[in-house]
Amino acid sequence: AKTSRPDGKLVAVHPYRKMLGYIMPGRNESVCYYDDFVRAEPLLAYLEEAGPAIGANMTHCLVAAMGITLEKNPKLNTFVSGRRFYRRNERTVTFSMKRKKLDKEAKLSAVKLSLEDGQSFADLCARINAEVNKERSGEKTYADKEFDLFTPIPRAILEWMVRLVFKLDYYNLLPKSFIENDGMFSSCFIANLGSINMKPAYHHLFEWGNCPLFMMVGKVEERALVEDGEVKVVKVIPMRWSFDERIDDGLSASFGMNMVREVLENPREHLGAPS
Repeated sequence: AKTSRPDGKLVAVHPYRKMLGYIMPGRNESVCYYDDFVRAEPLLAYLEEAGPAIGANMTHCLVAAMGITLEKNPKLNTFVSGRRFYRRNERTVTFSMKRKKLDKEAKLSAVKLSLEDGQSFADLCARINAEVNKERSGEKTYADKEFDLFTPIPRAILEWMVRLVFKLDYYNLLPKSFIENDGMFSSCFIANLGSINMKPAYHHLFEWGNCPLFMMVGKVEERALVEDGEVKVVKVIPMRWSFDERIDDGLSASFGMNMVREVLENPREHLGAPS
């Protein structure tokens, strides 16, 4: 009967959407995949200035674009838990990174960031860089401590414990500290595969947590595009989205993708002058 959660407020939805929570109870039963791209030239030119000035790279811009998108399209900041619909209290973005920048064998890590209203792009970059430096410092993170605690546990007990976490989440009994520190309880997960020279994949949505959006970004590539009846070769950033269709319809997904594209293709207008 408990409807309150530390990470979101219960919202009323159309009866059709409410039924989706029962017809498709899992995120991967409900996932839609979208293929998109962004014109790269304006963003690459912007980063030539913003990199040296404020330590910005592609990932910083992706996080900022997603933050603006969630602010302007709050319906996208909805999640399903226990077959109920919640509007998230904060705009939170999780992004993946390598623990050691130049090491081919380095493990990936996930950084979860709560986005602050009115924060400048320069301040956001500083926060992201501080979190990245912490992950690469060798200091044990919350996730490291979790893994150290759970991995020695025998399989049967660990399986029971994982099921317990799912049940506690279903009934809104997970503690706030657990949700705040877990990157899968997030508005969106961003994986910038371009940073390791890869193309983007079509990614599943994790059943663990309640993240309904996954953005996969690939390396900059050249494509032939037809514009005004002429074929032109342009640089693009390929993007692939995974979207939990229970949270809203395809129109909201379209608004979100268009907003991300708008920010990245017009960075000076939306992110400000690099300084």
